[in-house]
Amino acid sequence: MKQKPSRSRKPTRKTALILAAGLIAAGILVVVLSNAVVIASAAPYIHDISELDDIGPADCALVPGALVYGDGRLSWVLRDRVDYAIELYKAGKVKKLLLTGDHGQKDYDEVNAMKDYAAAQGVPEDDIFLDHAGFSTYESMYRARDVFRASRVIVVTQAFHLSRAVYDARRLGLDAEGVASNPRRYANETKDALRESLARVKDFFYVNLMRPLPKYLGVAIPISGSGTATHDKG
Repeated sequence: MKQKPSRSRKPTRKTALILAAGLIAAGILVVVLSNAVVIASAAPYIHDISELDDIGPADCALVPGALVYGDGRLSWVLRDRVDYAIELYKAGKVKKLLLTGDHGQKDYDEVNAMKDYAAAQGVPEDDIFLDHAGFSTYESMYRARDVFRASRVIVVTQAFHLSRAVYDARRLGLDAEGVASNPRRYANETKDALRESLARVKDFFYVNLMRPLPKYLGVAIPISGSGTATHDKG
């Protein structure tokens, strides 16, 4: 009795390679298109600090958090964001500062460090709001709308991050513009840019399809009131 010839595995491997290549190509296309949409959509609303005359007044300057050192000093990235927000405040473009960041642990506190710095630069504490649960860009924009009841905001952050922040805000219904806080070069700029390209993809799906709730919401604290209602330290 003759044995049937065994089938070659080559077509199966070839099919698998084609499928893998297709998936890789599709993934690259999603990354490229998502980034293109986010950047192009936000571009008309992004300004340099020198273009103050082109920026209309807003409820607040929204400053996303970044690294704070163990002794409470702001990293250069965060210090520049707060400095530019203070400039908007002193120019009369915003009535309040909304400082949003990570205060999810007792031993790490971005928002109070920002508050202390802004207050030392002459911003009254009544005009400084703290969002202790701004754990991501998406959550910060969502909470700005639903917790702080802001309607028009000026987002202040570095250029690599600003497109996503403004895009998130506008897709969530905020009338948002952005000011790029880039007076210097920073360490890890290439790494940050690569990570941001993936974050844009995540947020594109968040604001357009998924709309997950933030980790915390809570009672409303309108930005039109006093910022001291958000302060947990004297």
